[in-house]
Amino acid sequence: MASMQERLEAARLEKLQKIEELGHDPWGQRFDDHIAIRDAREKCPEESGVEGETVRVAGRVMVRRKAGKLRFFEIQDWSGRIQLLFSRGDLPEEQWELMGAIDDADLIGIDGHMKRTNTGEVSIFVTKLTVLCKSLALPPEKFHGAKNVEMLLRHRYIDLIYNEGVLDRMLQRTKIISSIRQTLSGHGFVEAETPVLHAIAGGAAARPFITHHNALDIPLYLRIALELHLKRLMVGGVERVYEIGRVFRNEGIDATHNPEFTMIELYQAYGNYETMMDLTEEIFANAVKSVSDSMVLQWGDKEIDFTTPWKRCKYADLFREHAGCDMTDRAAVLEVAKKLHIETEGVHPDVLVNEVFEATVEDALVGPVFVIDYPASMCPLTKRKQSDPSIAERFELFIHGMELANAYTELNDPRLQEATFSQQLEGLPEEDSMAKMDHEFIQALKVGMPPAGGLGIGIDRLIMLLTNSRSIRDVIYFPLLRPESATAAETEE
Repeated sequence: MASMQERLEAARLEKLQKIEELGHDPWGQRFDDHIAIRDAREKCPEESGVEGETVRVAGRVMVRRKAGKLRFFEIQDWSGRIQLLFSRGDLPEEQWELMGAIDDADLIGIDGHMKRTNTGEVSIFVTKLTVLCKSLALPPEKFHGAKNVEMLLRHRYIDLIYNEGVLDRMLQRTKIISSIRQTLSGHGFVEAETPVLHAIAGGAAARPFITHHNALDIPLYLRIALELHLKRLMVGGVERVYEIGRVFRNEGIDATHNPEFTMIELYQAYGNYETMMDLTEEIFANAVKSVSDSMVLQWGDKEIDFTTPWKRCKYADLFREHAGCDMTDRAAVLEVAKKLHIETEGVHPDVLVNEVFEATVEDALVGPVFVIDYPASMCPLTKRKQSDPSIAERFELFIHGMELANAYTELNDPRLQEATFSQQLEGLPEEDSMAKMDHEFIQALKVGMPPAGGLGIGIDRLIMLLTNSRSIRDVIYFPLLRPESATAAETEE
């Protein structure tokens, strides 16, 4: 005996056949001159019963119900949802039969006129139905399939169709990224595209994904940062340059990390990290305005006030306040680390300082706040302060304990750069993918790179904050997941 699902799927195939018998293409054709449902709603008369303008829309059937000789559908497109009203007395018999072959999730085109029902519902009174695509798959069961997080992430199109707010959030992502481009264009920046495949993994301290080029018989790495190629462009005379692109880090997955993510890096000749702070504030403020009428946004049970200017706090001062000792007091830092159960054996003192900072300071940073003037030993690509070479002209932007941006006054001394690279790579085995120095980049610096400010922003984390999303998976169309077979095996165990 056929299951309920099999019977329902068979019924859809019968309706597909019916559409074909009526002389219609069940997969649709070009459908010109339709307008967004949002725009159609605005054309509806305010008074009930008054016939309004003729409109043409297209969308997916979400709801169907009947009342005597009337049929009510609700369809949605990416701008909104609207009710359709089919009256048997107003439609040719062939159109009424065609309507009867329509299922939930089918895509249809509608011609009709706007009118409010007696209950005040904005509606289109249908005069012509066009089939645009027959859906052969059953919609997810209400409150079951459409709420299964694993299924929704694996089949994101279901999430976009059936869960309210998901499509709007992803469209907001597009608005935010467009706003960033507009802000940078207004400052004379040009957008560049740099290689995704690198011969040397550089620009960040991260584990790369490794691949192999067969024709050249060489290993290659998916980029872990955009930095070094953009700086080469500055050497070549591209004075204000940026890239919004995917980067790849072969590391863990959690609420704020995905192995494949989007970031922007930008470089401005003759600027510094203070220039980048001002630009960061403007980028964020304009991004907020692109999706909200207020500069105060909700994020979970917290509020974020993006009104500029933002606080600027020195790394050393924050360390002293929250860790309870001076970061240069190695013995005291060691004691604090032990109290926090941080591994200290064989750990370089400078690394230990940063681990204590992360453990004691970062979660206390409500923000937006710029943490400025980092220990130089932690910043191999950063120019030192002239007044104190132990301090690097670097900032990180924190909001509710989450790092959103990282910026430097860029190091352009090729000799110092080569020395810091060597120090950074010291102790790594030669076969390690992260143990190779980018000598070609050093050569580029010898040609002469202008003094500059550089900035990197995690786009996905920014969108999380501006759309009130608690997980990076919620703002990436297709986050990385375990293979479905592995997930199923774990469930069985």
